[in-house]
Amino acid sequence: MDRHIAESIGRPDLIRLDDRLVCLRFETMKVVSALAAVRHLLDTGVVRRGDTLVDSSSGIYAYALALTCHRYGLHCHIVGSATVDHTLRTQLAVLGATLEQMEPCSDLKLDQKRRVERIHEILAAHPEYHWMRQYHDEVHYLGYRAIADRIREATGTDALTLVGGVGSGASTGALTRYLREGASCSGDVELVGVQPYGSVTFGSEHVTDTEMIIAGIGSSIPFGNVSHELYDTLHWVSFEAALAGSVDLLRRHAVFAGLSTGAGYLAARHERERSPHRTVLFIAPDTGHRYVDTVYARHREAAPIADLAPREVTDRSDLALPWSRMRWNRAAG
Repeated sequence: MDRHIAESIGRPDLIRLDDRLVCLRFETMKVVSALAAVRHLLDTGVVRRGDTLVDSSSGIYAYALALTCHRYGLHCHIVGSATVDHTLRTQLAVLGATLEQMEPCSDLKLDQKRRVERIHEILAAHPEYHWMRQYHDEVHYLGYRAIADRIREATGTDALTLVGGVGSGASTGALTRYLREGASCSGDVELVGVQPYGSVTFGSEHVTDTEMIIAGIGSSIPFGNVSHELYDTLHWVSFEAALAGSVDLLRRHAVFAGLSTGAGYLAARHERERSPHRTVLFIAPDTGHRYVDTVYARHREAAPIADLAPREVTDRSDLALPWSRMRWNRAAG
């Protein structure tokens, strides 16, 4: 029996959509990393009950850290982007977390820069606060070991392709490291990263998606937790293509998930068709509730996914909307 709701929320579902396509579905994925990270900090004496933890977030991590602080008797201070919606603001307030929300900004790079600057201001005024540094501290890898063990047991194969949004690098990076540790050959576990256009992490900042930036899987500033050398292949997916993926996933498989999941689902289906002897697992990091108005209400606009295919590129200068694919071959960043 769980002792706190955070433990239940952090436990993912493994759903086999067909014989070689598996969905790793979370209600809120970053609870996994937040719980393990904070438990480690408490166990090692870095923080103590009653301390304040602070970090920046565009949404999911704010909720995860607030739940974790509630679980362990800590205070939570979040510098949030404009994408934090009314529902999440209300939950954070009731949980006792402090939220400072940035003013709306059309420039994601400026939004992230302002949030980091505000974190430094807070730490200067309160040096006793602990900055979680979700984008830079590998302590956020710890919670994924048990999930990697579960994936290995459930899929029953080392010929596995893992597909997920890159984001901070923690989920895809950690799962891949742990899965490759347990594989008979590390090459039998391939990692496919999904990025939005405009993200600097793998060099697509020169391409702009005018519709909407999928902020949770990309970045406009360098992230220290991204281990570029873990990735075999990259997919860059536009809002339009991700919307089509999200709608098809709900219509075809009844999985109601966020926009980054739609992008991952598209990439996973493509990789499955390219590799007929591999099992492909894609990560669904959150539910679709906060995307009802921006994505699912537009379901009639969604293109049939059979009409979509990635542009194969060998150089990032050739990236183009709505969807591009490139072999990365575990190169350094």
